[in-house]
Amino acid sequence: MWTTIYKNALILAIFAIISAGAVGVIHHLTKARIQNEKEQALYRVIHRLLPPSDYDNELYHDCTLVTAPEWLGTQAPVRAFRARRQGKPVALLLQSVAPNGYNGAIELLVAISRDGVEGVEVLSHQETPGLGDQIESRKSHWLKQFKGKSLATTPLEQWKVKKDGGVFDALTGATITPRAVVQAVSKTLTYGQTHWSKLFTTPANCHGGTR
Repeated sequence: MWTTIYKNALILAIFAIISAGAVGVIHHLTKARIQNEKEQALYRVIHRLLPPSDYDNELYHDCTLVTAPEWLGTQAPVRAFRARRQGKPVALLLQSVAPNGYNGAIELLVAISRDGVEGVEVLSHQETPGLGDQIESRKSHWLKQFKGKSLATTPLEQWKVKKDGGVFDALTGATITPRAVVQAVSKTLTYGQTHWSKLFTTPANCHGGTR
């Protein structure tokens, strides 16, 4: 009996090793392709927020890494793409994170000009399908309410959902998610406009992506 048990255990161990090895090889072979596809998707999002006709520099070569966890929601460096026309600043596209979504972190890309928010897109999230996932622009127009908002026309204390005394609509059945996004966008806007000049003069250090 023990011989049979040892034999089955050995077979299972061999299958486990082969499976783990296969997963590792596949991950290695597809890692670069997956990263490339993520970069392509990111640039499609950038172009939705800021049409290429609005600037004349190469965004993927004019990018700097920023670490500002209090304002951008993550300890990790995030990318700030600088859009310029004839050398003059046009807009910043800042990656940031809303760390307090209903199901965890929500990754954002926020386009900012001197006049305010040019647009917001959600890059990734784990929010509840049919409720919190309405923050996606392909599922609702909820994100469009940020366009044109600025700290001059909308004081910081009003950057809340209407239920909390602010000016932003919530989502039916999902208040926590919009609260998190509104807070993250307001912090990203504040950071971007406060550090506007510095962000546009910091040497590029995150180029190398694909378009």
